[in-house]
Amino acid sequence: MTERILLVEDEEDLRMTLSDRLKAEGYALETAVDGEDGLRKAVEEAYDLIILDVMLPKKNGFDVCRDIRKAGIVTPIVMLTARGQLVDKVLGLKIGADDYLTKPFEVLELLARIEAHIRRGATSAKDAEVLQFGPIRIDLKGTTVFRNSKAVPLSAREFRLLRYFAQNPGTTLSREVLLKEVWGYSEDTFTRTVDVHVGSLRQKLEKDPKQPAMIITVPGLGYKFVLNAVL
Repeated sequence: MTERILLVEDEEDLRMTLSDRLKAEGYALETAVDGEDGLRKAVEEAYDLIILDVMLPKKNGFDVCRDIRKAGIVTPIVMLTARGQLVDKVLGLKIGADDYLTKPFEVLELLARIEAHIRRGATSAKDAEVLQFGPIRIDLKGTTVFRNSKAVPLSAREFRLLRYFAQNPGTTLSREVLLKEVWGYSEDTFTRTVDVHVGSLRQKLEKDPKQPAMIITVPGLGYKFVLNAVL
């Protein structure tokens, strides 16, 4: 699956250089040129990593980072800045950034850090108490789901199914596996209950249930939860 990155950078030359290199490395890239647009995209869509400049028009990177974390989004954030003072690095890390690079920097170093954070983020997803996928927020401990900050009523079985999907993003899951892991049925049980519950989740969570972007059908194999779906 192609990892999706949001680059929030107002310096045109650097933005174009990083955009070309990240795309060449196989990443799907979205960009923003100011803090307000960057925050909006970070909250409304799902990304595997966010690269965030500190000195931005309209809203500085520190405030954007803080607001992203307040929204419950746990996507890794790498901050970029021309500032080299230790106090700025400490502040960035304290408000929720995962990493910090001071300009000028080597692109190869940024790429290495991106790869490490994406790998670490995927590994930690199963241990998280709250999962955020664009407008979808899943509180695993509170067993509640929100879409655009509004509570979505789910049955206990629907919640368990969504939780299993969300904790196994990008993995094609057969109906047999879902029946075993979510329902506790034996693998030789024949039932369409998985399809019915998937259809119900799509109706409640997808922007267009007839053309699902988050829980997609893999013909002949089962279903897949798309981590970077645009909802």
